[in-house]
Amino acid sequence: MRIENDRVLRVLPGLGVELWRGVSLAELTSLGIGGTSDLLRITRHEAIPELLKLLDDGDVPHRFLGGGSNLLVMDGELPFAVLQLGQPNPDVVIEGNVARVDAAADLGKMVTFCAKRNLGGMEGLIGVPGTVGGALRMNAGAYGTQIGSYVREVKVYRAAAREIEILRGEQISFEYRHTSFAPDDMMLAVKLELPSKPYAEILQGIRICNEKRRASQPLGQKSAGCIFKNPGGASAGRMIDELGLKGLMYGDARVSDRHANFFVNAGRASAADMLGLIADVRERVQQGYGVTLENEVVVWNA
Repeated sequence: MRIENDRVLRVLPGLGVELWRGVSLAELTSLGIGGTSDLLRITRHEAIPELLKLLDDGDVPHRFLGGGSNLLVMDGELPFAVLQLGQPNPDVVIEGNVARVDAAADLGKMVTFCAKRNLGGMEGLIGVPGTVGGALRMNAGAYGTQIGSYVREVKVYRAAAREIEILRGEQISFEYRHTSFAPDDMMLAVKLELPSKPYAEILQGIRICNEKRRASQPLGQKSAGCIFKNPGGASAGRMIDELGLKGLMYGDARVSDRHANFFVNAGRASAADMLGLIADVRERVQQGYGVTLENEVVVWNA
């Protein structure tokens, strides 16, 4: 989408919002798939309510983009503008056992930053791509760790109320790959309370997790992590593997040879390719196991 509203264009600079024209979402997502749109980079949290009112009044549809690591975006010219938080410096502030983290911070770098200050508990998240905000939205987890376990407060823009709120940890429901945030809520910052651990001990835990990832995941390939949620204690990847679907292709979208719940962009895959592969695998699992797999990857269609 190209923003043409003169009033919107005139007001944006005063809100500290940078306008980037015709950005390819393929360059901002880990799958390397996605169409183009104008992107609004937000530098001040306080400007968000006024910015969203400006866009609504100007009939400019919009969506929030985090790190783009768990996202499949439609092809072509997108029918909405894209909003993204700029990353402040510093993006992590430590006070005792509390880490105050901007939502735009890189998740892995945040874990490392805290580890070097003897704050652990999140070793399993070190290799999970994306931003802290994205991790909060889906309650990212790996190897027995979930970020929701350490959340004490979240600063969030609530689109329904058109205001920024501070939510306490107990006001938020954190479940397996799901939270109680509304789809149009925008994560801004989080307060985490982390256990004290010697850096050497944390580093050893990180190394163990990294070794497991290198052995089981298609690192270095374009993917969005796990495509499907694990259903009711079962393993989506194991079911796909047992059906002999590793290597299955739909255009340039392929089921990973290393991890059957990772689908990779093996060349110039389109969103249509990836959606076709997802639908094909879901149908085969339904026929083979009587289980309907639910997407873990977020899909942006029209």
